[in-house]
Amino acid sequence: MSFVSLGLSPTLVSALDRAGFTQPTPVQEAAIPRALTGEDLMVSSQTGSGKTAAFMLPLLNRIAGLSANKGSGVQVLVLTPTRELALQVADATKIYGANINGLRIATVVGGMPYGAQIKALSRRVDVLVATPGRLIDHLQAKRVNLSTVQTLVLDEADRMLDMGFIEEIESIIARTPAERQTLLFSATLDGSVAQLAMRMMRNPARLELAGQKQRHENIEQTLLYADDSSHKLRLLDHLLRDTELDQAIVFTATKRGADDLADYLSEQGYAAAALHGDMNQRQRTRTLGMLQRGRLRILVATDVAARGIDVQGISHAFNYDLPMQAEDYVHRIGRTGRAGRNGQAYTLAMHSERHKVRRIEHFIGRSIPMDEIAGLEPQRKPQRSFGKRPNGGGGGGYRGAPGGARRESYGRPYGDRKPEWNG
Repeated sequence: MSFVSLGLSPTLVSALDRAGFTQPTPVQEAAIPRALTGEDLMVSSQTGSGKTAAFMLPLLNRIAGLSANKGSGVQVLVLTPTRELALQVADATKIYGANINGLRIATVVGGMPYGAQIKALSRRVDVLVATPGRLIDHLQAKRVNLSTVQTLVLDEADRMLDMGFIEEIESIIARTPAERQTLLFSATLDGSVAQLAMRMMRNPARLELAGQKQRHENIEQTLLYADDSSHKLRLLDHLLRDTELDQAIVFTATKRGADDLADYLSEQGYAAAALHGDMNQRQRTRTLGMLQRGRLRILVATDVAARGIDVQGISHAFNYDLPMQAEDYVHRIGRTGRAGRNGQAYTLAMHSERHKVRRIEHFIGRSIPMDEIAGLEPQRKPQRSFGKRPNGGGGGGYRGAPGGARRESYGRPYGDRKPEWNG
């Protein structure tokens, strides 16, 4: 199936072709034709499935058909849980709408100066992308009018509710027309999400595609064992030299570990930078911008900081430190293989972490293929763990572990120098 067959205008299709989008993903095939008809939709789809295009393309299709000066006010309002996701949605909208003359997009998010947002809102806005808290501030100051909104999009609705934005969301919805179209995207459509939908949507169609994406069938997963932190670092260095690697995201367990590893990789000549919660918004925005423009080859990140990152150039994901929760493994490797592309995901584990690997494998319902690199083989050969009954005690079946295989301190694996952010 092609984007043309979904009913999109040549204006949009040509912009998609130029950006390298040639074939719609399953969620786009399911959602775009129905959204074009004006239906309310509840869509369960994981990040990385192409959901931004699934809701934005049909809405831009309508805007493209308006007069040269577009609508008389905000036509599309997109609410997201985080500023990072809002900025990514806005950037994607610019790409999709590159051929729409006069298209105006505004982003209203927390952690950014009010001045630029006030200036943007003083002009005509066609697409407004916002986080709930900051949008409420502008609404209370009467800087924005939502009475012209034709379509409201709730992106990652479950996360917004988990973050406690229910009152803000309901207040915002109350300021939009009752006859609007509403598109809700969420990892789950049950519980509080379903209750919210009942109050704000009109006979929505349910499209559930989450399970298919979670399997990450387009991502090749590989497990490598390391004897100690020095061995693990050598493995990572070897893998980062892969000629097929375009951009990579490397996950660490701590913010300090992210800084240290990014510093080390920069010293080795890699275009690398860290991303974590202790960085100020200016640093975070700069780092993500460099990643999206291709000026940054390796991003070293913590789980929370990396949520919502959607950069199609990321060809490889590395679990340098194993995630605390097995579910986070799925989110991590989902940073690669975006928009139907193939991806590579490598997990580097210590021998003492076999129990964590086993939990991940049971969660995803499959074993992660083990591999070794010639010249960098581990001294001890781990056995396949998936499918065996978990048992207690001991170190996962290893006996007589050499002293070099003791537990490492992940926070400072590169010495005692003070890390500095160098993004």
